[in-house]
Amino acid sequence: MKKRRKRFFLLSVVLFTVTLVAVAQQVGSNSPYGRYGYGLLSDPSIGASETMGGISYGLRRSQQVNPGNPASYSELDTLTFIFDIGVSGHYATYNDGMSKQDFYNGNLDYIAIQFPIMRKIGASIGLLPYSKVGYTFGRARSLSDIAYSEIYSGSGGLSEIYGGIAYEPFKYLSLGVNVAYFFGNIEHNKQLPSIDNTTLARIATDKFSIRDIKYDFGIQLTHPIDRMQSVTIGLVYTPKINAKSPIYSYDQLLDASGNVKQILKSDTIPSQVFHFPHSFGLGATYSNQNWLVGADGTFQKWEGMEYPADLDEMDSDMRFNNRYRIGAGAEYVIDPLSRDFFRRIRFRGGFSFANSYNNVNVYDPINNSNLGTGGFKEYGISIGFGLPFRDTYTGRVSLLNIGFNYSLLQPDNDYMIKEEMFKITVNMNINEFWFFKRQFE
Repeated sequence: MKKRRKRFFLLSVVLFTVTLVAVAQQVGSNSPYGRYGYGLLSDPSIGASETMGGISYGLRRSQQVNPGNPASYSELDTLTFIFDIGVSGHYATYNDGMSKQDFYNGNLDYIAIQFPIMRKIGASIGLLPYSKVGYTFGRARSLSDIAYSEIYSGSGGLSEIYGGIAYEPFKYLSLGVNVAYFFGNIEHNKQLPSIDNTTLARIATDKFSIRDIKYDFGIQLTHPIDRMQSVTIGLVYTPKINAKSPIYSYDQLLDASGNVKQILKSDTIPSQVFHFPHSFGLGATYSNQNWLVGADGTFQKWEGMEYPADLDEMDSDMRFNNRYRIGAGAEYVIDPLSRDFFRRIRFRGGFSFANSYNNVNVYDPINNSNLGTGGFKEYGISIGFGLPFRDTYTGRVSLLNIGFNYSLLQPDNDYMIKEEMFKITVNMNINEFWFFKRQFE
């Protein structure tokens, strides 16, 4: 009885932690591309799969939480509870061809847990990022005979608290669904010349909040080649989200401490439409005792999605692009059953490619003329390893996963900013023997 109470207490702590982090989560980013759309998008891969090119759709493992395809939850046996948490640190450089700037950042990436409901039915809950907004940059402007600078800054992002379940109706076939509370706040600021008072800063602010429900439907089909080898194919579909939110717009004068001294304008624009696209994912993995190899492809239909023009001054026909992403990766372990620690280390690597879902306004830095719009291509490469830790009492194996990632945002236009990011990820995958009924306490 004491053991049972302890487990329920620990589960309550985990749920409380997820809720607390959901309220207080800060997503780290300094990219100027966060000025447009919903910021920089995050991919659904977490933990070990992030260092394998971000594959998730065909990934089906009993010791790893995989919210990228909810159909994977049914692979969990009836005695296992998994707790997974990840953090990361970033070093990024931004180069527009004339100047270069460096930033350091870091944040909590995700929290996820997975547990069995009954035989052939598994479930998962957790907190995942969807997008990141965090930037500060300036731009030269002129009005009549007056030359001045505008300073743009923004913060926030979108996240999701999900709950998912998977059922295996037939052997080798699994169906799953995630239902998520989709939420976040995004704020954009623009510093303008003061009006008749040079001691105060004039700040124009637009901010909005997203609150909606997001669904992910997944399916996985496994073909066993023999006792040690199998191939799994996975598909995921996410329906379009039609969200609405008011936009709160302010024009204020602030002192050096950031205190509001005068409100020049305060306006609320009600019921503005924010669309998020249909998303389709297809992936496959091959696995045996030593190897896991996989590839994913994602298509998001962003073209035609509605977004308020007042927020970014973009033409609605040029704002969004249909987004394509491909990723591939592998994991190798010398002998997962060996008593030798080094022979049980998991070595991983992968790469990815994607185009930008949104375009940005491009200006000539010399004469400030508008050169139209442009996007970027994103290239990524990653390596990592998993360090196994065995519980001597239960025999369960947990993993400390460490990853090193490099990504390049290569702009389509010479006057845009090239972004390079070096990222270190650390996540702990705790595999607990929670549901075993002992005969003696």
